[in-house]
Amino acid sequence: MAGRQLIECVPNFSEGRDLSIIKQITDEIEKIDGVKLLDVDPGKATNRTVVTFVGEPEPVLEAAFMAIKKAAELIDMSKQKGEHPRMGATDVCPLIPIANISMEQTVKYALKLARRAGRELDIPFYMYENAATRPERRNLANIRSGEYEGLEKKLEDPKWKPDFGPAKFNPRAGATVIGARDFLIAYNINLNTTSVRRANSIAFDIRENGRLKREGGKLNGKVLHDKKGNPLRQKGKCKSVKAIGWYIEEYGIAQISMNLTNINVTPLHKAFEETNKSANKRGMRVTGSEIVGLVPLKVMLDAGKHFLIKQKRSVGVSEKELIHIAVKSLGLDELSPFDPNKKIIEFVMRDEMQNPLVNQSLIQFADETASESPAPGGGSISAYVGSLGAALGIMVANLSSHKRGWDNKWENFSKIADKGQALKDKLLGLVDEDTRAFNGIIDAFRLPKVSSEDKRIRKEAIVSATKHAIEIPLEVMKTSALVFPLLKEMAVSGNPNSISDAGVGALCTKAAVHGAFLNVLINIKGIDDDKYLKKTMATAKKILKEAYSKEKEIITLVEKAIK
Repeated sequence: MAGRQLIECVPNFSEGRDLSIIKQITDEIEKIDGVKLLDVDPGKATNRTVVTFVGEPEPVLEAAFMAIKKAAELIDMSKQKGEHPRMGATDVCPLIPIANISMEQTVKYALKLARRAGRELDIPFYMYENAATRPERRNLANIRSGEYEGLEKKLEDPKWKPDFGPAKFNPRAGATVIGARDFLIAYNINLNTTSVRRANSIAFDIRENGRLKREGGKLNGKVLHDKKGNPLRQKGKCKSVKAIGWYIEEYGIAQISMNLTNINVTPLHKAFEETNKSANKRGMRVTGSEIVGLVPLKVMLDAGKHFLIKQKRSVGVSEKELIHIAVKSLGLDELSPFDPNKKIIEFVMRDEMQNPLVNQSLIQFADETASESPAPGGGSISAYVGSLGAALGIMVANLSSHKRGWDNKWENFSKIADKGQALKDKLLGLVDEDTRAFNGIIDAFRLPKVSSEDKRIRKEAIVSATKHAIEIPLEVMKTSALVFPLLKEMAVSGNPNSISDAGVGALCTKAAVHGAFLNVLINIKGIDDDKYLKKTMATAKKILKEAYSKEKEIITLVEKAIK
């Protein structure tokens, strides 16, 4: 996916009970080449389905248009009822920049979609968030006020003339809001109460908009205003958070339903923690939570680290462990199982064939290496051995972090382990990258060489592929070299019962550096570029020399400590 522009589209359809209707709509999306349907999340109580799909801009626009068109044919808004605010068959259709595309570009695509839909469909369209055509339309709640029931009268007001499409009421399809926004997380927090009023009291504590200030602070007191007549508000605890309390009959509980509109300002775990505090203060308890739709991996990793830090435990653990801690701490599996492969956007989108070597078992990897195929070879093995060196250093750091009596040292060991995890993961990625680089050279040599133009293109491809096959093992050398400081610190100050593991880690890391150096050496013979050759070899030789020196220093420390 490198270099590809990717946008996500998350249309909300006003139907969550008739699965056959939802299927017909999502079928329209899946018909479009270049679009991947990531998630379909229907809600019976809300009578609403959140659909998530991703792809390059033009296919996404086509899929969105076809879905809006099909929803207008199948959903009759004059008969639709549900807990969630709504104004149209396709209620809202945001576009979200995911990769290699700016918000400004995404806005242009949102306008392009609305322009076409307004021209071809008999539906009013409004623009919101970053695609809003005027300030008062930026907020979705302002556009949707009055909902479907108030839409006919609203369309008679010149101030609410649609941005695209006819300024007339479509009783079947209602109106649709299209926009461009940052990644939004729809998040519900479960309470041990059935009271909507009490759930709302917590929502008002949390949401950025807070609550109206009233005379004497009384619930039914007179609303206070400023000198200009504007109602005064007491701001909530969490910026970039919208929240409301509601009762979900399906589960028999009240929830705080949230939209986290900027997870860099208020991450998921902060919203959860603040809700916990408010609930406890008001005599209630948070029992769990649920994520509607998909969530970025970073959100789960940050949450896992947050809760480990609260426990004074090392955060330098695997992605799998961080996700597990996040799920259990947030209670994401209270109402239904939380499957990371279906709920985390990067996991849903990943191609298992992208890293076939790393995804093999140890036996499969060893057998594949031993086969008559030239790849994986020494380059991939060097990267893997380097990852094992880092893993041993991480292990010592984590054991040191949890050592009885070392409670005042846990934070430092946690930071070391966390840095080590990043190096380990990078080296694991280079295992398959080295094999891909080798295959790239083979592909270049197989190019046709009939005409002079063929020969020119083939020669350029071989040079480019060879340089890439040099840069990958060079990156293995550079990354592995960064593991030595971690291992040295563990040899000096880590858990003495595991000091031999730091020594083995140093041996692995030196082997990784020297093995990768040999791959640089064999591939550089195919380069007829003195400047590139001298610069590359100078860098590689320096790293190799330092690796031998650092490995010797660590082994000396380890053997001295053991004796």
